[in-house]
Amino acid sequence: MTIIRQEDFIQSISDALQFISYYHPLDFIQAMTAAWESEESPAARDAIAQILVNSRMSAEGHRPICQDTGMVVVFLDVGMEVQWEADLSVEAMVNAGVRRAYTLPENRLRASMVMDPAGKRKNTGDNTPAITHVRLVAGDRVEVKLAAKGGGSEAKSRFTILNPAASLVEWVLETVPTLGAGWCPPGMLGIGIGGSAEKAMLLAKQALMEPIDIHLLQKRGPQSRTEKLRLELYEKINALGIGAQGLGGLTTVLDVKIEEYPTHAAILPVALIPNCAATRHLEFTLDGSGPAEMTPPKLADWPKITWQAAADARRVDLDTVTREEMAEWQPGERLLLSGRLLTGRDAAHKRIQELLSRGEPLPDGVDFHGRFIYYVGPVDPVDGEVVGPAGPTTATRMDPFTEMMLAKTGLIGMVGKAERGPDAIESIKRHGAVYLMAVGGAAYLVSKAIRSARILAFEELGMEAIREFEVEEMPVTVAVDSRGESVHQRGPAEWRIKIEKRRADSNTDEPG
Repeated sequence: MTIIRQEDFIQSISDALQFISYYHPLDFIQAMTAAWESEESPAARDAIAQILVNSRMSAEGHRPICQDTGMVVVFLDVGMEVQWEADLSVEAMVNAGVRRAYTLPENRLRASMVMDPAGKRKNTGDNTPAITHVRLVAGDRVEVKLAAKGGGSEAKSRFTILNPAASLVEWVLETVPTLGAGWCPPGMLGIGIGGSAEKAMLLAKQALMEPIDIHLLQKRGPQSRTEKLRLELYEKINALGIGAQGLGGLTTVLDVKIEEYPTHAAILPVALIPNCAATRHLEFTLDGSGPAEMTPPKLADWPKITWQAAADARRVDLDTVTREEMAEWQPGERLLLSGRLLTGRDAAHKRIQELLSRGEPLPDGVDFHGRFIYYVGPVDPVDGEVVGPAGPTTATRMDPFTEMMLAKTGLIGMVGKAERGPDAIESIKRHGAVYLMAVGGAAYLVSKAIRSARILAFEELGMEAIREFEVEEMPVTVAVDSRGESVHQRGPAEWRIKIEKRRADSNTDEPG
């Protein structure tokens, strides 16, 4: 009989979560490198390069890959011959491990979990509770699979129940373009087929725990209907031309993973969950011999890629920039921002809305006139940092506040990730403002451009407080210009046409 000690289990959970906060899985590094090598879209290739450079920097510095260090999802297979030497329940032990990992002084991780989710949404402060799934299985071991799932990709989860005669492929190809770029492609897609509504979603989440191996499948060819479906979806999704960060390009997904389960004869449940460019998952086994051991990738496993700003990047002084200057910027143009940059996310925007609706002034020191706002919730600093990893959050969530901010506060520009909706774009055009995009999944790299940081207002909101950053040559791309032209609309459309033309030319060249 195997005895699993409480402290060994808690420490293993903690160690694993710290490990995946700064180490990408080797299969992901290799797949991203292959995508970078084959990418022909300059904008997408630059974004992938930033992600890979950020990945190596995080591994070397033991700092988070992404500022959104995720909600913890754990799948436990507990052998029925296992005996626990513990005072806590299994779920409580998981939460103790999460708490230990996320509050570790040397690499404090961002707490993102909120209680009273439909009400006050108060942050729990230590990223607990985890989402824990437990199965009792045969054997004398405890198998653990865990992930730190970011909110940007989780928000793009989709579910449907199809008619059994309907085309699953068509549904996926119709759904993926509606996800936008908030899930930070390229990444993986997990698809769950069958079971019930909740089972399909679990299957999709479990599929994301599997290694990237589509390249091996391509080499040997499919040997089952599911493998054939994976290849078909992989090729057709990448043919959509969405590309890295939604900028347009050849690689949108690195792999498509599928899990199936029997279902009722009258239905076909299908779940789709994406994993972002900050893919973080790990599995280990406890056999009673002590805490789990994790083997990090070797630095030689990362490609020899360096990132430098494009030679033609426009340098912008945020302290003096005018609308007249901004009117010259073109969609897809690369900029380097220097100067003072305000920050704010959902909660701060809601506070601002409440103040303005009551006719009250903004907090002392908060003045958006002629300024830019960065949608970010940074990780706390450690070891002399001015700020921890500070990558962009999904800008679409701020769309409902865009007209208010541009019309009533004097704001002239925004920085975030992913696309903007039609109402926000129309507001940007109306006010002659701009929206700039930083690369999601490159948070540690972005943080190196931040020279100072101070809280201006709403300190009680934690990572959602309004801050002022002093930045030096922070790399961004013009995503929506002052005329309302969006690179997220133009880029994928152009690359979809290019890919279709290549396929047509390839079919013409084949012997009859």
